[in-house]
Amino acid sequence: MTIYFTVMKFTANQIAAVTGGTVEGDGNVQISTFAKIEEGHPGALSFLANPKYTEFIYSTGSSAVLVRRDFVAEHPVSATLIRVDDPYATLAHLLTEVSKMMNPARRGVEPQAFVAEGVEIPEDAYVGAFAYISKGARIGAGAQIYPRAFVGEGVEVGDATTLHPGVTIYAGCKVGKRCIIHAGAVIGADGFGFAPVGERYDKLPQIGNVIIGDDVEIGANTTIDRATMGSTRIGDGVKLDNLIQIAHNCTVGANTVMASQCGVAGSTHIGEHCMFGGQVGIAGHLNIGNNVQMGAQTGVPRSVPDGARIMGTPAVDFGSYARQCAAIKKLPDFMRRAEAVINQDNK
Repeated sequence: MTIYFTVMKFTANQIAAVTGGTVEGDGNVQISTFAKIEEGHPGALSFLANPKYTEFIYSTGSSAVLVRRDFVAEHPVSATLIRVDDPYATLAHLLTEVSKMMNPARRGVEPQAFVAEGVEIPEDAYVGAFAYISKGARIGAGAQIYPRAFVGEGVEVGDATTLHPGVTIYAGCKVGKRCIIHAGAVIGADGFGFAPVGERYDKLPQIGNVIIGDDVEIGANTTIDRATMGSTRIGDGVKLDNLIQIAHNCTVGANTVMASQCGVAGSTHIGEHCMFGGQVGIAGHLNIGNNVQMGAQTGVPRSVPDGARIMGTPAVDFGSYARQCAAIKKLPDFMRRAEAVINQDNK
């Protein structure tokens, strides 16, 4: 389903003006929506960032396409081209601005919300119906707290941070500025700490908290456990996908990104600018360096140095993993030849 901008229309020239781009073609063409380049249609703006999709620029029905400044067309292109430094980053900027227009910030406290006595809600903040703001909470300017969100005692929610419906933030946790926490995320639940006593396990009370930096985005149903003592820390600019588990006393360094279903065991420290694919599993009490890349489903049983690029279970460097995969493909033929030799020897 295509969603058209209801707030206004843009021309290619206007888009180029706000993105620092240059126009090649009809600068007055009207843009009223976005579309993938392979699904383009009149009135749509598409982008070409991945070379795998280059073929579609010659057949797309989109009215305009964002391309790199150095893009060279090998065939005629009917769409207007808007040349920019980074089409994907430019698209992200445009989508952000359009989203703000289509979803302006809300203000005020809806009547069905509960706000504990003594909690001050800034005039430009929003608290939706059936949200619960506990005593001692601090809500920042412009914060957006949607219906059914729960903000525990003493929680701090930073300026311009958004808590989507059903977000739960346990007591004592702190969330920085301009964060986005999606529906169903749980911040500050107890870490998984139990002491074996005979045939049972006694719970270790988790008396720490979670501290989240600025400009962090946390996906739907992701969970970040409170520390046993001290703090579980999520650095500035971290982006966590849906369904991720960060255990107690972990640290995730600034600008690290994780895809869905990653799991990080307790007391592991992850550096800055790391990139993890989906379903990465990291054991506890490890140190993961800065600028580390992990492919999907990587299993990490030991610490990893700065700059490593690893994949597989147990994890090895990308090159070794590729060679392992190539060798595995040859195993059936190797087994057939080995069986033939054995059978010949047994005759």
